[in-house]
Amino acid sequence: MGFTRYVALGDSFTEGVGDPDPTRPNGVRGWADRVAERLAASADGGEFTYANLAIRGRLLDQVIAEQVGPAIELDPDLVTIYAGGNDLMRPSLDVDAMIARYDRALGDLAATGATVVVFTAYDTGWAPVFRMLRGRVAIYNELVRAVAEHHGALICDFWRMPGYDDYRMWDSDRLHMSPLGHAHMSGRVLDLLGVDHDLTPATLAAAAVATRREQRRQNAEWARTFLGPWVMRRIRGVSSGDGLTPRWPHPVGAAELG
Repeated sequence: MGFTRYVALGDSFTEGVGDPDPTRPNGVRGWADRVAERLAASADGGEFTYANLAIRGRLLDQVIAEQVGPAIELDPDLVTIYAGGNDLMRPSLDVDAMIARYDRALGDLAATGATVVVFTAYDTGWAPVFRMLRGRVAIYNELVRAVAEHHGALICDFWRMPGYDDYRMWDSDRLHMSPLGHAHMSGRVLDLLGVDHDLTPATLAAAAVATRREQRRQNAEWARTFLGPWVMRRIRGVSSGDGLTPRWPHPVGAAELG
């Protein structure tokens, strides 16, 4: 199937955080840009446009309020959306109520006739720092699968995706995918869409096993560099995305993507 008008919605996952590229808006590339590049190539010089409305730090309600309406106005034939990941990290959350709001938003997107791709959240069970969230994430994922199926959306099941239980697939902040992780994700999305590509799954040699002393040092450095500032932002009520605008708020073509 060929797609000519792709719009990507969400938070840092879709914005592309963790995949730096100083030549692009907000200094990142990400899996969605990579998918758009392949779709543009598939168009073989024909019409193709891409917009990315995602902004890091956005909660699900913000994604819905700020991005769904503008996305519909762009008349897409392909929409990808991931929302709720930042909500899952909050101390208090009514997952059922959140998914009910997500359900309505997905219904609005599906009503456009576009192909809609929805993501589950990744399995945090392998990472000790985030293991406590695993039960909440699993519930979120089951509810997301249900509403996606109800609206006929495609499900990119990050939870069941192999390969992401390796720190090399993640940025040093342990929250966002690395360039390798973004590249791998773009291939899986293209597979789901049935689009031919030459992106091969990442194959990594066995990682060196850190000693307990090294693990303690790495965890302490991570807490000082990333966890502490994240907690302080929560206390102050600020977001990493404050002051940022969407990377590609207006449709761009193959030339702009490089």
